[in-house]
Amino acid sequence: MAVHPRLAPRSPPLSSHLPAQARGCSEPCGADAAGGPGLARFNALTREAAEAVLLHCCGSRRWAQRVAAHRPYPDAGALRAAADEASYDLAQADLSEALALEPPAELGHGAPYAALLALDAAHAEYERKFGHAFVICLDGHPQEEQASQLLAAIRRRMGLDADEERAITADELRRLAQARLADLTHWLTSPDGASAADSGHSALWDSPSVPV
Repeated sequence: MAVHPRLAPRSPPLSSHLPAQARGCSEPCGADAAGGPGLARFNALTREAAEAVLLHCCGSRRWAQRVAAHRPYPDAGALRAAADEASYDLAQADLSEALALEPPAELGHGAPYAALLALDAAHAEYERKFGHAFVICLDGHPQEEQASQLLAAIRRRMGLDADEERAITADELRRLAQARLADLTHWLTSPDGASAADSGHSALWDSPSVPV
């Protein structure tokens, strides 16, 4: 059985990589809003390949299986609707599976060192209380605002009880999956994505260029 694509060591706490939580676009992106080449390539993948790349969008296998099973999608709106339906239907075990593989939210390149230190401490406190990484979708926020948005959100949510935070986290995972799906279909229009799609599932699985 292939290894889960998100089973990898977490990034260093002070990593300056672009956060997965800030990637993608939650609104229709380019040609794929109406069903462009990226969506067509996604529809044409084998079921195993589709599930593999979908696990880069959400770490729940059940979510990936459901979204893959409903292909072909006539347009990006239908794909987003199916992804949302699968997200809303996640059982607690599915949510725990996805959260166990979710990397902690990070700040982008050029973030102040003081903000990185504060975020590292906030992550540690959050994980001690809730037992999983802090999840937030910062899609749509300019990079210069991400530090304040992220730190304010994690401090605010530290005051919630476990059930309240679980509900918010589930919705943030849903939003992240939407943003990552947009990245995925856009990637499939690129030369790397098209080549991987034409090569079959193992190339898609192993490609370092697959959005995460």
